[in-house]
Amino acid sequence: MQLTISNVSKTYANGLKALTDVNLTIAPGMFGLLGPNGAGKSTLMRTIATLQDPDTGTIMLGDIDVIKQKEELRKVLGYLPQDFGFYPKVNAVDMLHHFAVLKGINNKSERKEICDALLHQTNLYDARKRNLSEYSGGMRQRFGIAQALLGSPKLIIVDEPTAGLDPAERNRFHNILSDLGENIIVILSTHIVEDIKNLCPRMVIMNRGQVLLDGKPSDTIEQMRNTVWKLAIDKNELNTYKDKYKVISAKVVDGKVLIHVKSDVMPDAAFSVVEPDLEDVYFSNIL
Repeated sequence: MQLTISNVSKTYANGLKALTDVNLTIAPGMFGLLGPNGAGKSTLMRTIATLQDPDTGTIMLGDIDVIKQKEELRKVLGYLPQDFGFYPKVNAVDMLHHFAVLKGINNKSERKEICDALLHQTNLYDARKRNLSEYSGGMRQRFGIAQALLGSPKLIIVDEPTAGLDPAERNRFHNILSDLGENIIVILSTHIVEDIKNLCPRMVIMNRGQVLLDGKPSDTIEQMRNTVWKLAIDKNELNTYKDKYKVISAKVVDGKVLIHVKSDVMPDAAFSVVEPDLEDVYFSNIL
C-alpha cells in the first residue's frame, strides 16, 4: 500500500498559498518532510489526515480516496499532531482506553490487552497510573505515539514530534519511530535536520508550500560534494560576503562567524572546501 498525492493545492481565506501543486508517492517506511516553519508541512499533514480539504488535487492511500472516503482513511490512520491535547487530570491508561473506545475497540479484555501492549512498547507501562500532567514532554510524546498506534494503522503521521525534547528522550522517540517504519508508512514532519538524517531513507524539502527537493538524504549530500566552501570571518563582514556569494549558513564559532558558501568553484583562495552535510543541503534549497 502506498500513499499517492497528486496536484494538491491549498489557499487559505486570507490569500496565503499554503500548498502549490504538491505531488508525492510514498511507499512503506520512514519518510521525512523537512522545512522551516510556515513551509506548508502542517497543512499537508492536516490534509492527509482528513482535517481539511485541499482546493484541488487527489490523495489516495491504496484504494482509499482520502478526500472522499474520510472515515475509511481514519480507520487506518494514526496521527500525532504538533499540539497534542490531553486531559491533565486523567491517568495514561484510562486515557488510552478512552481513545481505544473511540477507535472502535469495544471488547474490554481485547482493549486491555492492546493498551497494555502499547504502553509496554512506548516504555510507559510502569507510569501508566500517573496523570498525564505529571509526564515529561518526552513521555507525553511517547503517549501520543501509543494512541496513534491504536487500531493497527497503515499510515502514521507525526508532526514536529521531537521539538523541545532533551537528547535522551529524542533518542527514545527515534527508536520507536524507527521500529514502526519497518512495516507501515510513517511520515515525519519536522524542521530538525538531524531527525531526518537519523531516521529517514527518503525525504523531501518544502518551503512556501512547494516541494523543492525529493530524494535520499545520502544522495542529496553526495550531489553537493565539492560545492560547499567554508571561511571564518568577522561579524561585520557578513553582509559583504552575503552580497558577493551564496552564503547558505553562518554560525558563531570562537568569536568568529563561520560561513558556508555554495559555489561550483572556489570562491577565492581564502576559502577551503568542506564535506557537505544534510544541513548544507537544507539551507541551499530553502534560501
